[in-house]
Amino acid sequence: MSLVIFSAACALLTAPGHVHPFIGCVAILCVAIGAGASGALNQWYEADIDALMKRTANRPLPAGRVSPDEALAFGVALAVGSVAVMGLAVNWLAAGILAGSILFYSVVYTVWLKRRTPQNIVIGGAAGAFPPLIGWAAVTGDVTALPWLMVAIIFLWTPPHFWSLALFMEADYAKAGVPMLPVVAGETATRQQILLYTLVLVPVTILPWALGLTGWVYGSVAAVTGAIFIARAVAVYRNTATLAAEMAPEKRLFKYSLLYLFLIFAALVADHWLVA
Repeated sequence: MSLVIFSAACALLTAPGHVHPFIGCVAILCVAIGAGASGALNQWYEADIDALMKRTANRPLPAGRVSPDEALAFGVALAVGSVAVMGLAVNWLAAGILAGSILFYSVVYTVWLKRRTPQNIVIGGAAGAFPPLIGWAAVTGDVTALPWLMVAIIFLWTPPHFWSLALFMEADYAKAGVPMLPVVAGETATRQQILLYTLVLVPVTILPWALGLTGWVYGSVAAVTGAIFIARAVAVYRNTATLAAEMAPEKRLFKYSLLYLFLIFAALVADHWLVA
């Protein structure tokens, strides 16, 4: 959730042109509320499986702190409100993309994909990739090559990020009947997919610099952090030890992947202000 908001803010700060600081804050607030709407609707629909998993059993619905009707009403109110305010205060392109991201996460991922296919994370990752488009459109009223590359980075980052989590949460997903890749295809196939996606992800992160859309600051950060990401993905691929270990490669990759995306997007902003 924090990275969703952060990536939208980075796109807003990187986009050419100017937006009034108040309007910029409204745009990011709408992204945050829209993300909250997606989470509320997701938890409303998945309360049954959340109750079965240790990681999610204390969420408001399975814990009994919020009723299903309250959660649904809250999620719909946040969704409609965030889109309406984005359209009226910022622009309707940004509002349309925000509406699309909420619908994609709540319906395509949560309702259609998550319980039906081990590719749920791959396709569903598009929902979490939309925020840079929203932030960019809030400033410019359009979308160009760089925000689409930011979308591609998040889209390709999502599988190794979530599958590394799924490897050491496999028992929870199996208990709840969620067909995550480790449950359906096994650990070996999951490790292979993590490495393959990482090997595609890192070159894509270099593209903004290679295409002349960013400068050396971003290029340097992307190269160094990407090399570390690949090294950690290789360690996951080679690991045959227990996943329970606190320093298991899977846990180290999961934690690093959060830092990695933060650094990549922070570098875009730094490059824009220091080099451009």
